[in-house]
Amino acid sequence: MREFPAPSPLLPEILALHGRWRSERTAVVSGDERKSWREFVADNHRFAHGLLGAGVQPGDRVGVFMGNAYSMLTALFGTLASGAVSVPLNTSVADDAIVAMLGDADIRALIVSEEHRARFDRLLPRLPGDLVCITDAVTTDVDAPVWQTIDRISAKQPDTLPAVPLAHDSPLNIIYSSGTTGLPKGILHSHGGRRDWAYDLSIALRYHGGARTLLTIGLYSNISWVAMLCTLLAGGTLVVHPRFDAAAFLKTVESEGITHTAMVPIQFQRVLEAQVASPHDLSSMHAMMSCGSPLHEGLKRAIFETFPCGIIELYGLTEGIITTLDPEDAEGRWSSVGKPLVGTDILIVGEDDKPCADGEAGEVVSRGRITMPGYWQREDANADARYVDGHGQVWLRSGDIGHLDAQGFLYIVDRKKDMILSGGQNIYPQDIEALLVTHEGIADVAVIGASSERWGETPIALVVVRDDSLTMAALLEWANQRLGKQQRLADCIAVEELPRNPNGKILKRELRKHYGDKRYG
Repeated sequence: MREFPAPSPLLPEILALHGRWRSERTAVVSGDERKSWREFVADNHRFAHGLLGAGVQPGDRVGVFMGNAYSMLTALFGTLASGAVSVPLNTSVADDAIVAMLGDADIRALIVSEEHRARFDRLLPRLPGDLVCITDAVTTDVDAPVWQTIDRISAKQPDTLPAVPLAHDSPLNIIYSSGTTGLPKGILHSHGGRRDWAYDLSIALRYHGGARTLLTIGLYSNISWVAMLCTLLAGGTLVVHPRFDAAAFLKTVESEGITHTAMVPIQFQRVLEAQVASPHDLSSMHAMMSCGSPLHEGLKRAIFETFPCGIIELYGLTEGIITTLDPEDAEGRWSSVGKPLVGTDILIVGEDDKPCADGEAGEVVSRGRITMPGYWQREDANADARYVDGHGQVWLRSGDIGHLDAQGFLYIVDRKKDMILSGGQNIYPQDIEALLVTHEGIADVAVIGASSERWGETPIALVVVRDDSLTMAALLEWANQRLGKQQRLADCIAVEELPRNPNGKILKRELRKHYGDKRYG
């Protein structure tokens, strides 16, 4: 029998305790604003009470459409403290996608940056009715009756944590998987799941109470949620940039003593280029995470040469499959994405759903406490993502093809949907891309499958050149001399740029739409 009940605080209470015991430490630096933990927590609590007073109930969904700023942190973590469910959206998506996602979430309230308010004035008739509409403008700037402000809704509210009953399975947020075309899936996270997720990632990514974390990606992104929750869980400091700028990144690392960051490979590439042009002291950096797309060996080596801390490559899905490669394990395994988080298990299964042997490629599946509860109102998607092993245990399918080596390190071969089936053989574009990026004349590249009368599909490369003197014919010859017979390219096509989502991932579906129907012999 337990003589003393063991509390199991969720994130709202953990952050509230930081506001008490770390009250004078800096919690947030955003532009000219510097907020202590006491101020940060008090602002979140006042806004949470304001939401509840405006009729938003625990469990209601709250759309958040904002740029990186202190006000967005208040919106996200005030909503969290109220027990409502934040639905942060990418601000670059089209109007139809906004309406579709917010409609799918059936939002009860909407919080937008003042710069986007006019856009939402046009969209409100298409959104769920009777919304609580909030902007981050100062109170005197808004006189439209439909809009309230964060300041106004928070005014005269108590700075204590609202007494809202929350359980482990209470929903915390919904992250939509994309926002470029169609209706993406809403990925649901619970309060207990996000807390456990932050604990496990904090260990893997080496966060601590002295962490000073630089955020350069939109706070709607799950990449930013990784960095935010790990930092806040540990009681560290968030340093928020409104957008990514390589020169500003370097200056801030030096001036603010930044210890942690989370970015995508293309951002690290830009940072390295800026460091060559104007060197800065980077010795404060303790741990950096790269994720979102593959970190090719050449870039990874260059990061190790520039940053004494090296880099932790994270492979993962917002749904809850995560592995990390520690810097100490990188040598000799430059193309590996490491091993699963503590408490998480992974398995490689073939097309017959039987486990694969070491070295054999198959789909990556995972199970553990960080796995999402499910997709929001999408039982069809939940069924498609479920894998049940021979013992009746349920795993989450990733849709990614990978293999394990004899030491248990994971190597991602490619996305299952990006795989090219040519003459009955599986061809993985990532293998071809890994070769092409070693050519000094290439700045960026993507390989997709195009129609082939002979093979069904054949690989072609879309190339952004660094050197205008490089011809596509010469590149094609260079590549095919080095590729395996089944991998050889049918064509190399020069493009000005490759389409990417805000997290830096190449949108291959857009490339397939424009180039995939091009027919080859």
